[in-house]
Amino acid sequence: MRLQRLMWIAWPAFLTAGVLEMLVFAFVDPQDMHWFGQPLALSREGVYTIAFFVFWLVTMASSALTTLLSMSPFEVNRCPVPVTERPADCARHRIDTP
Repeated sequence: MRLQRLMWIAWPAFLTAGVLEMLVFAFVDPQDMHWFGQPLALSREGVYTIAFFVFWLVTMASSALTTLLSMSPFEVNRCPVPVTERPADCARHRIDTP
């Protein structure tokens, strides 16, 4: 389930980062960019690569937040420890037996 959720986050973010990369660099030439008043010391390909990964990380954060907010209360509050291994002071420690 975690791998599936990771793919729900990473794959759309990857596609969105690719589109953002094309849109941004259709209008911006990396050779014209400056950082603190100095021209960038990177090649065009270096700027493209760094920008892609920055776009990917930002869109992954957005997708991760969307995935987190779409979780049900049961998923959020679920205890990952099996019932028989929970500590005695755990509120959900009790095993209901008939």
